[in-house]
Amino acid sequence: MQNPSIQLSDVIYNAAEQTFEALVTLHRDGTARKYACAINAPITMSFEQAAEGLKKQAIRRDRQGAGLYSERAHRTARQRAGRPRFDPRRWLESLVAYPGNRAA
Repeated sequence: MQNPSIQLSDVIYNAAEQTFEALVTLHRDGTARKYACAINAPITMSFEQAAEGLKKQAIRRDRQGAGLYSERAHRTARQRAGRPRFDPRRWLESLVAYPGNRAA
């Protein structure tokens, strides 16, 4: 199992709950899984320590298959059969190429 690429959303401190919170995205094998993570910590904890704790929590959840997450597979769009891709530049040139054409 390869290590995932990890992306953190804006890390915030929730003073009411006394937790650091963030949406952590793990990118692996063409998919992205998002976990809503929170760690109990005092406001005096450094940002780097909080971010590391949030990352570890997301990786632990991913390995255990525990908790809720959102998953999206990255796919490239395929060309539709029998239909060429629309080229706006060529279309505009075709309008100019015919002086008798009253487009616009």
